[in-house]
Amino acid sequence: MTPLVLAAEAGAEAAHGGAEHGPAAVIMHHVSDGYHWEVPGGASGFSQTIDLRGLFGQWWKGEVLGIPVDLTPTKSVLMLWLGAVVLLAVALWAVRGRGAVPKGRLQNVVEALFLFVRDEIAVKNIGHHSERYLPYLATAFFFILSMNLLGIIPYLGSATGNVNVTVVLALCTFVLTQVAGMRAHGVVGYWKQLVPHGVPVWLYPIMIPVEVLGLFTKPFALTVRLFANMVAGHIVIFFLLALIFFLHSYAVAPLSVAFAFGIFLLEIFVALLQAYIFTMLSGLFIGMASHGH
Repeated sequence: MTPLVLAAEAGAEAAHGGAEHGPAAVIMHHVSDGYHWEVPGGASGFSQTIDLRGLFGQWWKGEVLGIPVDLTPTKSVLMLWLGAVVLLAVALWAVRGRGAVPKGRLQNVVEALFLFVRDEIAVKNIGHHSERYLPYLATAFFFILSMNLLGIIPYLGSATGNVNVTVVLALCTFVLTQVAGMRAHGVVGYWKQLVPHGVPVWLYPIMIPVEVLGLFTKPFALTVRLFANMVAGHIVIFFLLALIFFLHSYAVAPLSVAFAFGIFLLEIFVALLQAYIFTMLSGLFIGMASHGH
């Protein structure tokens, strides 16, 4: 998912027609995960493709419970690694020589964001014992933010635009939510709360499945919201720039580029917004499980 630069190439390829080079096929090729990575250069003048299987070699490949598994790193895996490295580097730099008062722009920005997560998300949604879950919430916020921002840089990509990544992030919240509920009320007490107090016994066959289903709709909402918002912006940018080639007219170029640039700037805001929403909902779900009332 490399917005402005690769979008022009996507439009040029799609303009030549054919099912394999149609608009949807070309654009989805650029936003989907795989063993390919576009880098600057090449005969086209835009980019050339590196085969990650050739770069890393064949990692373990086999079956787990009858499901084919290939552990060769994909582009999303590379972006996950890069996001982790960037986050670690920023965190270590931010705490370097720290004192009672933060010094420098980076320390002030990181501390402001951390205090925001602590005071506006953890404390307000979880309440007492929020410090138990603050490390996870802060890690999720900064990690998702780093991956989102990487997707804005040309020739890189956003790992959060891969549904497999958002599923795992949502499952982390799901597991921690159940742990928080059982820690606060006990194992038996937590599961007894699935049915609200005072509900007639004859409603149990309806209420219990509904409440159990509600446990899984929360991580599903986290998964879809993060994935859809991150990938949608890139697709819109691709289509806007590809209009120049679809219409075979450079007269629409100024308007097309202007709108695409506007969406590109909006993506910077969305990167921060989606990190906040995921973290805020995670804190909310943990707080709901910890406080039965």
